[in-house]
Amino acid sequence: MAVTLTEAAASHVAGMLDKRGQGLGLRVGTRKSGCTGFAYDVDYADAVEPTDRVFESHGVKVVVDEESLDRIDGMEIDFVRSSLLNQGFEFRNPKVKDTCGCGESFSV
Repeated sequence: MAVTLTEAAASHVAGMLDKRGQGLGLRVGTRKSGCTGFAYDVDYADAVEPTDRVFESHGVKVVVDEESLDRIDGMEIDFVRSSLLNQGFEFRNPKVKDTCGCGESFSV
């Protein structure tokens, strides 16, 4: 079981944490949302709860709550830039069966 970051994503997260001045890593989870069921929930990880799983990629920790892990196990997170104004995380989740038209939610 694992959730991983590409080198580009790890570099971006490390830079964000440095600018912020605190944090253990990136917290990734899911929440009910949208027309197909779930959306990704991404935030700073400031603490690790007893039910969290911690993974590490390129020196950056990824913290995932136990409930979300079944939906995102095996996922790779990349950080892509197509222009100065268009950049963000790209989620490559092998468990996704369907996505909504706008790309904001998914089902497993």
